[in-house]
Amino acid sequence: MSTTTPSRRGGGQAGAAPTGPLPPSAAGERAPRRRVPRTWFPHLILLPALLVELLVHVVPVLVGVFTSLLQLDQFSLRDWSAAPFVGFGNYAVVIDLSSPVGADLLRSFGTTALYSALVVGLCWVIGLAAAVALHPPFPGRGLLRTLFLVPFALPAFASVITWNFMLQRDTGLVNSLVVDVLGLTGERPFWLVGENSFASLVVVSVWRTWPFAFLTLTAGMQSIPAELYEAANVDGAGPWWRLRMVTLPMLRPVNAVLVLVLFLWSFNDFTTPFTLFGQAAPAEAEVISLHVYNSSFQTWNFGLGSAMSVLLVLFLLAVSLAYTGFLRWRRDE
Repeated sequence: MSTTTPSRRGGGQAGAAPTGPLPPSAAGERAPRRRVPRTWFPHLILLPALLVELLVHVVPVLVGVFTSLLQLDQFSLRDWSAAPFVGFGNYAVVIDLSSPVGADLLRSFGTTALYSALVVGLCWVIGLAAAVALHPPFPGRGLLRTLFLVPFALPAFASVITWNFMLQRDTGLVNSLVVDVLGLTGERPFWLVGENSFASLVVVSVWRTWPFAFLTLTAGMQSIPAELYEAANVDGAGPWWRLRMVTLPMLRPVNAVLVLVLFLWSFNDFTTPFTLFGQAAPAEAEVISLHVYNSSFQTWNFGLGSAMSVLLVLFLLAVSLAYTGFLRWRRDE
């Protein structure tokens, strides 16, 4: 009697047992659960910092913009919520160069532009010279680098107040050195009043800021391969040609960021001129940050002061965007 073997195809017997290994569910085992990445956890960690940033920066900016649309002066300051809404009236007064307010703001803007150009240029030149001089290893290089960073590490108020004492006309160290020791002038000049006040402000700002340029350029020079300098030495290049053909091209990305940061710091600097001169700054050294402060807290016209602040922020934003756009265009070219 012959027997038939059931087929493994779909036409086989219905009760045939399946062949091959059983799936985990059939074997009584549980399939491993696929873990979903917790993408919300990094955002949760950043949430406190974002809230603090919102409270410290964004909210005051919005309040300042709203204040610039109000006629908030000494007459309406007591009940500021009921101050008259003037829209862009404060901006019209500020940009009207024929009015005293607009003329004073334009003069302060010109002073600030010259001050910022001198501070940025001098800080970059001095910082680059110091970074290049201290780049080759020699005994005592670490000590000199530390000493060069002292002005930047000191608290701003302490260092500027010290300069204020040094620049005093009768008892200051500067006049004692210039008049008594060197005999360069017959009378003691005023350094914090009149025409010399602008030069004093530039000197103090450069003294405080150039170590940052030195630190940034020194860090940038550490990434320059030593083989480039060795190849330049083999080709007979002197120090000037090594600086021009190797150092400056390799430091171009660092210089791009450094110049922008120095410009924003100097153009918006308030601590140095306010500590050096106080509230009654001379007209020759009244930068725009002091002018906005005096317009707000001396004349009690917070509407005009807020309008000036908003225009200053827009100007710095426009310059930053134009500068970064120019750098991107040069890189693409």
